[in-house]
Order: sequence, then structure tokens, then C-alpha cells
Amino acid sequence: MILTQKYPTGAFVPSQKIPAILTALMIAMSSTLPAFAADSAAPPVAAKAAWQETRHGEVVTDDYRWLQKKEDPKVIAHLEAENAYTDAMTRDIAPLSDKLFAEIKGRMQEVDLSVPARTGKYYYYTRFEAGKQYPINCRRLAGAKLAYDDKAPEEILLNQNEMAEGQKFFAIAGTFISPDDALMVYLTDTTGFRQYELHVKDLKTGKLLPDSAQRVTSVAWAADNKTVFFVQEDATTKRSDRVFRMTLGSAPVEVYHEAVEQFSMQVEASRDGKFIMLDMIATDTTETRLLAADKPQGAFRPVLGREKGHRYGIEHRNGELFITTNKDAKNFRLVRAPLATPGPKFWKELVKHDKTVMVREVDAFRDFLVVMQKSNALNGARIYNFKTRAWKSVQFDDPVYMATRMRTPAYDATSYRMAYQSPVTPSTVLDVDMASGARTVLKRVEVVGGYDASRFESRRLWVTARDGARVPLSAVYKKGVKFDGSAPMLLTSYGSYGIPTEANFSIGRLSLLERGVIVVQAHIRGGTDMGQAWHDDGMLMKKKNTFYDFIDAADFLVKEKWTSPSRLIIQGGSAGGLLMGAVANMRPELFRGVHAAVPFVDVMNTMMDATLPLTTGEYLEWGNPTEKAAYDYMRSYSPYDNIERKAYPAMLVTTGLNDSQVMYWEPAKYVAKLRAHKTDNNDLLLKTNMGAGHGGASGRYNAVKESAFNMAWMLSQWGIKE
Repeated sequence: MILTQKYPTGAFVPSQKIPAILTALMIAMSSTLPAFAADSAAPPVAAKAAWQETRHGEVVTDDYRWLQKKEDPKVIAHLEAENAYTDAMTRDIAPLSDKLFAEIKGRMQEVDLSVPARTGKYYYYTRFEAGKQYPINCRRLAGAKLAYDDKAPEEILLNQNEMAEGQKFFAIAGTFISPDDALMVYLTDTTGFRQYELHVKDLKTGKLLPDSAQRVTSVAWAADNKTVFFVQEDATTKRSDRVFRMTLGSAPVEVYHEAVEQFSMQVEASRDGKFIMLDMIATDTTETRLLAADKPQGAFRPVLGREKGHRYGIEHRNGELFITTNKDAKNFRLVRAPLATPGPKFWKELVKHDKTVMVREVDAFRDFLVVMQKSNALNGARIYNFKTRAWKSVQFDDPVYMATRMRTPAYDATSYRMAYQSPVTPSTVLDVDMASGARTVLKRVEVVGGYDASRFESRRLWVTARDGARVPLSAVYKKGVKFDGSAPMLLTSYGSYGIPTEANFSIGRLSLLERGVIVVQAHIRGGTDMGQAWHDDGMLMKKKNTFYDFIDAADFLVKEKWTSPSRLIIQGGSAGGLLMGAVANMRPELFRGVHAAVPFVDVMNTMMDATLPLTTGEYLEWGNPTEKAAYDYMRSYSPYDNIERKAYPAMLVTTGLNDSQVMYWEPAKYVAKLRAHKTDNNDLLLKTNMGAGHGGASGRYNAVKESAFNMAWMLSQWGIKE
């Protein structure tokens, strides 16, 4: 059960390499765009085309509106010209980029196997083969007492490498096994636009069934093994607004349409297999409806109905509902109620509200219940034993860490699967015995060539923001680094949608740490790092707290001589890219460089256009700009609208042509306008992956190449050449 909708945060996404043939691009663009020098070091100059609109009495002009016409060859030519310019300007760092790629690839376990997880009578896992970009989905029949049997014959369900042949992009969004283990639904994307096609495979014959559907975002099997429920997104807005029932062999039938634009939907099967759960989710309100899984022709029935401001989620166990609710509990509490009478007057409290601890997720099993929570920007877990009525807490070791739940599909499970890592601890898969709380390490990611965690140090720092809020930071660095202001630093954050910044481990980051870079993650407002109030204080009419927290963190790190402005580079993606654009406008002198990945920077033009994907659903996060007060506030921080004629830090802006979350034109327009206004000679580079979307390249080696380029650019800004 997930309490908050998870908006994609985006990856840091550079592009495919485009040859620097500017002459051909000049010819292609010459009918409407001004010519630019054939010298490959000359930046493209985007044409200005008259466009204006009156908003709340303000006449708004947008000289680069024409870049929003993706189908126009001149737009593609401009993006390719920007790529060619970026290639020319970064030619000297290509050897370093290649070296970083070799380093990261050399640390990866190329032949790898995930930890198998049981669903029904089988254990499911993925594995990688050396040199292959994509995983292979497999399963084995469980052995005696449903234990994993590595000698059981392997069944290959999906070889993603074969499926990706001939595709510039390939991704599988999810696999869903029928209750009898005989059929599998899976979702594919071949553009990066996150527009998924549903397929059904017979696992006995290996053949695909003719049943399919487009633009599918979530799936659940009914108990009869022949009925599938799925949610479809709108073709234009990408809002998940329609639920269909599909009986295999028959056309899908729409069973529900969510008319309210601020809500999107998802379906899932309850862990005990008793219900199909339909969740309607808005930023400030949720609603759940249930349908008996063995009666798929029935109707979804509301659990608690829809009440403005009430967010809740449910788990079912043995005729009882476990409800996580924010009613009279900003950080949520957990109550239990009979399935037949789930209303508040029948609630019995199991976990009380705590203003310092946020209840994030709850998982119910036959004998146990697990509560995932967050406090002081750290994750924790508590386990309830239904037989003993006792709680146990799962303990972790590092002062800064990331602990999250993993998939534990079996209702009768006695161990809870978790992922654990810290800035100095590689990603680790744990099984937690739900009776004793004992932890068993099932797998720790191997850093090939050896990794000595004792050579690095991770610390928690606290910054007092300008309004008195205490903002946590997670720092990691190689021991021996000097704290005299000379150290290069990478400061990152996100700060939106209630998504917390997590103190993770990164194999790629080791290449920075080994070169003396300090990496700091700022747990700023806008996420739920410090509870629900942390999100509330960084959204809507308090959004600027997100930017102020980040700037105050940077000022603190400079004052304490962890770094200096000439050595400080910042990085953020998607809504974190909005953060980058905003703080670069507000305090450009504070930063040496900025990497803005798939950045949400054209806030006003996007939020004023209700036909664009995801816009109306985001009014509750950012504000509705058709309202004058919200318009004025958003207008005051929108990066694109606040570019001024002044000096800016060096910037690398990366995007994907097929991005469905933040359209490519936002960073393209931002760079065009910034280039026309900035007064400095610092780098301003736009790199567009012409065959990917919000998450960047889909193959694992392609993704590493993108990361290696980003790091090489940053290292060059710090003057580090090797």
C-alpha cells in the first residue's frame, strides 16, 4: 500500500552522440532560422518568432514558442545543431568520458542475478549476461516446502535483449503473473514516452495471445485466471483515467471513468488475492474501491468514499482492513476496522500519530504486519506479530542510510524483503525474519576490483534555514579531503511531490569520490524527508522554501569551508531541474556549474496549457495559474520567465526528445533564451537524446555512457583532467 503517488524523478540524461556537421544543419534551418557560423565552436542561435498571450492583464511574449512543434523538421534540426555544438565543445573531454565509462563498467558485475522472489509455486528473478544491455526474466519451480531450488529447470519468460533488437529504446514497465502461474501480462515501451502496450503470454506454450491494449499504466489479475483489469491513460493528457475489464479472447470493456482531472488511478491485486483494489489518487485526496477477485463481473465498491483532504490506503487481512489515514494525523496513523463496516466510528487505532515520525507504507501478511516509516530523513521499519500482539523494530547501522521495502508477494511469507544501502555501503538485499527481527543478507552488490568502505566517510549535517527550519544534509567523501574551501563539491537534491531525497550508494559516484569530490545530498522541503509538513512547506504558495533551503545549504557549506563557490557544482533532474533553474536565477554567483537534467523550467507556459500531459493533475502541487494569486507566485520563480541579462554559472542541460513528463522543448527553450541573455563566457550546453525519454537511455551500458559524460563535464569544470 502506497500512500502518495510516486511521480518519476527522472534520471540525468545526456544524449546519443551526433556528428558535428553544422553546414548541413544550417541549410536545413535556413528558411526561418538565422545562419550561424560554420565554425563548430559557434553556438546555435535560435530564431525568434512573435507569439504573445494576455494572462491576468499581463501581455506575455514567448520568442521560442516555435520549438514546441516536434513534427517540424526545423525543430529537429535545431536540436541536432545543439548536439553538434555540445560535441564540439566537449571534444577535449572525450578521453576522460571514455576513461570514466571504463571505470564504471569495470566495477559492475556484468554477469548478475537478482534475488529470486516467490509468487505462487514459482520463484521469479532476472539475470544479466556479459555484454548484454538488458535483463532476462526467468523463473524456477519451487522445491520442497516452497524453498528455492537452484537445480530446478530455468524457464526464460522474456529475453529483453532479443525483444530490444532494432529498437532505439526498450523498456518493460512490469510483469504480472496469473494466479495459476500459467499466463503473464507485461507492458512494453519502445520510444521512451512511457506509453505502454499490454501483452499477454502463455507461459506453457511460450506464445503470445492476441489480447492487447495501448497506453496501459497498471494491471491486476482476477481470480479466474482469464480476466484482467487495467488502467488506461488519456492519449493527450496522459492522465490514468479509465479502468477496463478484459476477459481473454474478448474486447476490453470500460468499467469506470474518473472525471475529476486532479485524480489519476491505479489497480492492483491484494496480497491475499481476495480483492482487486482501485485507487484514485490526487495530491491531497485519495479514494479506494474494492472488487472481490472471484467476482470480476461485479462492480467496484467504495471503502470510505472521497473526502477532500483525506488521504488513506488500505490492506486486507482475514476480513479486516488496515487503514493508513491522515484524518487527525498529518503524518498518518494506522487503524483497523471490519471489512463490512470500515467507517471511522469502527476504527481501532494500532499506530498512533507521531508528529516526528511519518507512516509511509504498510504491508499486511497472514501472520504479520509491517509498517515503513520515516523520521529525521531516515527510513525505519516496525513489525507487528498478530499472535503475540508485539512490535519489533528493524535496526540499521549507518548514521546515514536508505532502507526501503522490496517486493514480498507471498501472503504467507515469514520474512520481509528489504533493500538497504548507504553512501558507503553497496546496495544490499535483506530478508528480515518477521518473528525475531533478525536480518539475513541475501546479496550485496559486488564492486568488481575491490571496494574498501573504510576509505570513505559519510556524515549527517544540519543547516539552519533562513526561517529557522533545520534542514538535514547527507555527505560522503574520501577520507583525507581538506576542509579549507578547496574541495570540489557536487550538491544535489529534488524537493517536490513529497518524494524524499535518499542517501544511496552509487558505483558511478566512486569515480568522483576517488578524485576528491565531496558529494552532498540536501533533504530540502518539498519532499517528506522530515514528515508531511516538510512537503506542505515546500509546495503551492510555500514553494520558494525549496529553493531557499538549497541556497542556505550551499551557503552553509561554503561558510564552513567544505567548498567554495568556484568549486561548487549542483545537479538536479525533472522537478529537481526546476530547482536548478530557480537557484541559478536567484544566486548565480554561488555556483561554478549546474547540471539540469530533463528540467521542468518553463513552468508558466506548461501549467497554463491544460492540454499538456499531467498539467491539470499538478495544480494541487504547484497551484492553478488561472487564479491570479497562484499565477503571480509561480511567475515569480519560474526559471524561464526570470532569466535576466547577467552572468550565469556554466551549465549542462540534458533532455530526451520523447520525454513525456517534461517535454523536450522546456530545456530547449530555456537554453535558447538563456543564451540570448547571459553575459558570461561559461559553458551553456544542451544535449538531447534523440531516441529516449524522461529516464534516459534504456540499456545499462548506454546509461553508463551518459553518466560518464555528465561526470566528465563536471570534472572538467573543476579542472580535473584525469
